[in-house]
Amino acid sequence: MEQTRYVRRYSDGDRINHWLLVILFFCTALSGLSMFHPSLFFLSVLFGGGPWTRILHPFIGVLVFLSFAGMYLRLARDNAWSPEDGAWLAGIGALLAGRKHEPLPAGRFNAGQKILFWWMAITLAVLLVTGLVFWRPYFAGYFPIGLVRLATLLHSFTAIGLILGIIGHIYAAIWVKGTTRAMTRGLVSESWAKHHHPGWVARMTQDKR
Repeated sequence: MEQTRYVRRYSDGDRINHWLLVILFFCTALSGLSMFHPSLFFLSVLFGGGPWTRILHPFIGVLVFLSFAGMYLRLARDNAWSPEDGAWLAGIGALLAGRKHEPLPAGRFNAGQKILFWWMAITLAVLLVTGLVFWRPYFAGYFPIGLVRLATLLHSFTAIGLILGIIGHIYAAIWVKGTTRAMTRGLVSESWAKHHHPGWVARMTQDKR
């Protein structure tokens, strides 16, 4: 029986950064949701009650931004848009419908992953800026009340958009068999890599020559 061969997809640093971001994101999302609507206030018990939730939420949010900034610096180049990403999007319908198809063209990250990466970059930047505007008692006093209210509204809608994007990301990671191994062990099977990221495998093979 032929032994499965594995290739390294993520370094230890990549995975530590990813899971740190996951933990911080969930803390920020849950604390934010607890203040979003009275029906969700029960979530504040996870952070020591309402006052502590209000205090901790913006600080954790800043840590989320900094954690993603570390990921951005390492992975932005691999997430640059390329012509093959258009072909990936054109073929994703057949994949989702369960029809047979050839492996879709993709480098280290496919078009869906790249869209999420840049969506996170944009939304986290918006959340940081808007959050600073109405962060009491440190910054809110420097801005007119109309701007504070607008920032609060934009912050809320942006946060919902980011949460929906992350839900889609989690679903895709579970749906595509073999993906979770990449972020738990850093390895993927060679056959998985060739099927889901043929351009990445081709580049690695070329670099080894």
